[in-house]
Amino acid sequence: MPLNLPNLITWLRIILIPLIVGVFYLPDAWLPMPNKNLAATAIFVFAAVTDWLDGYLARKLDQTSAFGAFLDPVADKLMVVGALIVLLQLDRVESAVALIIIGREIAISALREWMAKIGKAKSVAVAFVGKVKTASQMIAVPLLLYHDDLFGMINCQVLGTVLINVAAVLTAISMMYYLRKALPHAAATG
Repeated sequence: MPLNLPNLITWLRIILIPLIVGVFYLPDAWLPMPNKNLAATAIFVFAAVTDWLDGYLARKLDQTSAFGAFLDPVADKLMVVGALIVLLQLDRVESAVALIIIGREIAISALREWMAKIGKAKSVAVAFVGKVKTASQMIAVPLLLYHDDLFGMINCQVLGTVLINVAAVLTAISMMYYLRKALPHAAATG
């Protein structure tokens, strides 16, 4: 495991995940719910920015590594899954939506692992629909974590719900896309 700045930033993102969850377990006397919403949102947004930063620094400092390429998407998935579980517990996201997104992440991770083992990892490289899905999720999750009205005119729960539902649909579409790409290799390896 190369110990470099981009990988340390990725590890920081993983460490931030329990903080996002833990904020909601603080007693209300210590931190009222609106402040919990704000704190969790701020931590999630900061973690999302580190996702961009670690990739940028890895390329800029020429510190890319196979371990970093493995760890970065794992950190992203853990961040989204952790937030979805909190949102599910807070009744801010439908269980079917959370199940679709979490199930897809597990299934596609397993598919990519298998494709890498048979030397066909490039067959299931990230597609455009996957990038749009991720963007939709990364906007929806902070809106749902924040939950309150923004600037007195944007209902974060409604807008976040629309975007997370769009993400769920794109999740299903992208899963079908990746499965279709992998199917010929599955038939060939019997």
